[in-house]
Amino acid sequence: MLKKLVREVDHFKSQSHNFRILVLTNLVYALVLPVIDIFVAAYIMRNSNDTSKVVIYQLAIYTGIPVTFLINGFLLKHINIKTLYSVGMMLSGVSMIIMMSLKTLDLAGIGVAGITMGLSFGLYWSNRDYLAIFTTNDDNRNYYYGLETFFYTIIAIIIPAAIGWFIQSKPGPAEKHDAYVVITIIVFIITMAASAVCFRGKFVNPVQKKYIFFKFHPLWYKLLSLAMLKGLAQGFLVTAPAMLIFKILGEEGALGNAQSIGAVLAAIIIYFIGRFSKPSDRVKTFSVGLILFAVGACVNGFMFNQTGVVIFLLLLLIAKPLMDLAYFPIQLRVIDIVSRIEKRGEFAYILNHEAGLYAGRLLGAGTFLALYYTVSEDFALRYAIAIIAILQLLSIFVSKNIIAQGNKILPEKEDTEDPKVLEETATNLV
Repeated sequence: MLKKLVREVDHFKSQSHNFRILVLTNLVYALVLPVIDIFVAAYIMRNSNDTSKVVIYQLAIYTGIPVTFLINGFLLKHINIKTLYSVGMMLSGVSMIIMMSLKTLDLAGIGVAGITMGLSFGLYWSNRDYLAIFTTNDDNRNYYYGLETFFYTIIAIIIPAAIGWFIQSKPGPAEKHDAYVVITIIVFIITMAASAVCFRGKFVNPVQKKYIFFKFHPLWYKLLSLAMLKGLAQGFLVTAPAMLIFKILGEEGALGNAQSIGAVLAAIIIYFIGRFSKPSDRVKTFSVGLILFAVGACVNGFMFNQTGVVIFLLLLLIAKPLMDLAYFPIQLRVIDIVSRIEKRGEFAYILNHEAGLYAGRLLGAGTFLALYYTVSEDFALRYAIAIIAILQLLSIFVSKNIIAQGNKILPEKEDTEDPKVLEETATNLV
């Protein structure tokens, strides 16, 4: 067992310096992601008991993200990417400070906090996606995302349980609010630590300075449709566990415990899938994740009780990392292909990709809010997730088509850099 562990450590050390630094940066920042994703929503639920405000907060975040992607493209012409990446991480702490300082959770205050968090995510994800392209290739991307997901899943066990216990240990509303304030301060300190790690990398800004285009290769439009399907769930799925737990399971302590069920096993499975799977296995991995998500959502909709919520959270804990493990390498491979064909910088596609995600997020969140206001809150919580999970199954067929067409243009493990060859192949296919 020890020899196997040493072998895995040696394999990590064999990666490039920038690869290791990027993983370590994201590992440190991952300590705050469960707080941002779950407990901010729990804070809104605790102080307003209104699920629509949670979804509106999420919409504000997702409105701020694409705006910041655009701004980041301009800033990259003048500011080092490490600085922008670091500012993005620290802004998440600023957003939480804004939220904790609100005397009443009105829509204006929630909107400001949400937009600020959107600015944070926009800077973080736009630069993180570019750095992932910059530091990896198609052969080691499964390993990169498997490694990240392994640590994220382990952290998702420890942090929710620890924070849930910490909040529940406080006797009254004022003390619980103070607990959230303490958590916010810790989050800000951790984001500073992640920024310090980031500056150890030898990251460089994108060379091409033009990022906005309106016409793309047909393969890219297929990826945008896949991004829209992915965005459907993102519209409110980040906060859906918190809403379900507050409505059905109870308090933050139950939230932390529910999020920890089965996570160790899931983390180990995800790591080894990322470590040993091939690029050709991505559709299978993606399909398993999508099916597990759909099954969990339908079980929750059918039962809509404590057992149903726990089953949904357990399956989601496995499904989400499987979907991410497959989706991101598919996205980056398509960027590799179309950027060579169209002779454009990778960041142009990272920016445009966000438009597809945003369209899906609006549709997903809009579905929840429409059911919330036209029928009832319970109906929305019960069926919106199932509707979106079933729609997301279309991603299986879309991703299969994308990979098949991509392999015709640029076969796996073929590293031709000649854009003329790629362009001729792509033209023949179209």
